[in-house]
Amino acid sequence: MEFNPKTNYKKTKESIAYISRNKATQETYNKIGFMSGLEVHQQLLTSEKLFCHCPAGIYNKNDDYDAELVRHMRPTLSELGEYDGTALMEFKTRKEIHYRIKNNTACTYEVDDTPPFPMNQEALDIAVEISLLSKLNIVGEVHITRKQYLDGSIPTGFQRTAIIGVEGEIDLPHKKIRLIQLSIEEDSCREISDIGHTRVLKTDRLGMPLIETVTYPDCINPDEVKETCDYIRFLNRSTGKVRTGMGAARQDVNVSCKGGSRVEIKGVAHTKWIPELTHIEAFRQWALLKIRDSLLKTVSNPKKWAIHYEAIQDRKSIRIENPGEQLLAVNLPKFKGILSHFTQPGKIFADEFSDRLKVIACLDKPNMIHSESLENTIQEEEWEKIRILLKAGKEDAQVLIWGPEEDMQTALETIEERCKMAFIGVPDETRKSFENGTTIFERVLPGADRMYPDTDTVPIPLTSEYIEERNKQQPEDIIERYRKLKSWNIPEDTYTYIFSKNYFPVLQKIVEELKLDPKYIGTFLGHKLKFTQGQVQGPEALQHSRLFEMFAYLNKKGIQIQLAEKMIPHIIEHPKMDFGSVLESIKFKRVSDENIYNRISLLKVKFQQESHNGSKKNELNSIMGQLVKTAIGNVKLSKLSEKIKETQN
Repeated sequence: MEFNPKTNYKKTKESIAYISRNKATQETYNKIGFMSGLEVHQQLLTSEKLFCHCPAGIYNKNDDYDAELVRHMRPTLSELGEYDGTALMEFKTRKEIHYRIKNNTACTYEVDDTPPFPMNQEALDIAVEISLLSKLNIVGEVHITRKQYLDGSIPTGFQRTAIIGVEGEIDLPHKKIRLIQLSIEEDSCREISDIGHTRVLKTDRLGMPLIETVTYPDCINPDEVKETCDYIRFLNRSTGKVRTGMGAARQDVNVSCKGGSRVEIKGVAHTKWIPELTHIEAFRQWALLKIRDSLLKTVSNPKKWAIHYEAIQDRKSIRIENPGEQLLAVNLPKFKGILSHFTQPGKIFADEFSDRLKVIACLDKPNMIHSESLENTIQEEEWEKIRILLKAGKEDAQVLIWGPEEDMQTALETIEERCKMAFIGVPDETRKSFENGTTIFERVLPGADRMYPDTDTVPIPLTSEYIEERNKQQPEDIIERYRKLKSWNIPEDTYTYIFSKNYFPVLQKIVEELKLDPKYIGTFLGHKLKFTQGQVQGPEALQHSRLFEMFAYLNKKGIQIQLAEKMIPHIIEHPKMDFGSVLESIKFKRVSDENIYNRISLLKVKFQQESHNGSKKNELNSIMGQLVKTAIGNVKLSKLSEKIKETQN
């Protein structure tokens, strides 16, 4: 990698140590120059895949497949005669890709033996509608391009993708977030395993229609990134035309700090991970910039810096479990103290080597040890022998790597390349996320060189009449729904669940058509229903229309709507059961208001005779507790509480 101190070196002046997220403030993020944007992927709810007539949304369970296809990927030149860095890295791994194919979910198009069919019109319609909802400018013609993917996730080696809308925005409650574009593309395969030089994938998900919404890096703190991602996902779901469930929506998060580079955290499974991931990544980059500053103080000419290595012949004194066919000692000049430098919670700079050795050289972990490890199995005197072998200086660090002989040259190149990147600061790369907020190297960040026109498809014109027709299909914007929830005094901790499950339309219908209390209905959906769905499993997903029908039934029968709280577990478990039978199953009986109120005096006397703490509050709670089971559905609990208080005056 070419090093130019004039363009690459910007010394970090602030001395900021790692701060945990719960102690960080906006001032903290301003000091390190936190900046983040998103790429939110969402599967569309279509019956067929994007470029063929195979069914979409059918997943093969277990290890069931009809055929297996084996491929080796190689990079191709861009239109400018250049190779994409990611493609070259993947080619270096020498991966053998195994595709397990099930006949009912794949065809010859999926395995690159047939040209694509015309783009799925249903998918295009949905993509245009969501683009309009995102205030994007719709393109005049849809031009399909090929995006290289040499990780094997697509058998063709490229993904067909097309831009639908550009330059839009979404409205968060406190600011606007600008959108770069929305694209439609085909989904990739599902990975089963990735061990050594062999990667195994399933093709059932391959080709399913997917949209990708890309934002500008307008988010200035981790919580804002999550809020933006949730908003985009809620907006997509508000159409009712996207898939939900595990894997239906995935997001890549781009993060940088002042003086750093854009790093993409790939495939974040849950939006709740985003705040910790982006916080830790920003500080990881800050740590790498400190490492750079330290190295440039001791290394006068980074261009001439190089590793030196020697093969270890005598392994008796080096206690390494399964050291592989070859064991190499590598000297890193002037890197003493760098390998043990903090980068992430529980991780140090040496982990940057180990992760890349796993991905690029295909050396399964453990694949190395180093001279600054706190858990070294090698005694200090043995390290001294290694330093003598390597003719190492006092300011040098050493690494031992092992593995198959045919992979060791790639391993050496990988270590030297990562060391040279340390002189520049933060490498452009894609990283894999973990629930604890840490990340590991996944691949080099792709560039524009991997994109080129698709020669098997023709442009698709989008007329003004067509766009206007799609515009008629729009639900109201999420920000408008947010404001309605606020005006109805519905608790804010219910909003995420209501939007994520797209319950707002049925909530609004219940409120407007049945004239029921919006605060109660919103709280029921966001609290009681959420809790119940976490505890009770039914044979099928709860239909939104079923909720409206339940409240309409109670309203018509003159039954207090609080009875819905008892009914909902049975409705989830038995979705076909009529409401009369549900009432029988919960043993609900009609009791008059007068009958319930008449019991208050008797219970009051009983409480005063038995209680040692006769406060009015305890008396109220005791009487309510004994009447509530009968009262629910028959009288308003608030009215019952008032009646009890009247007897206390």
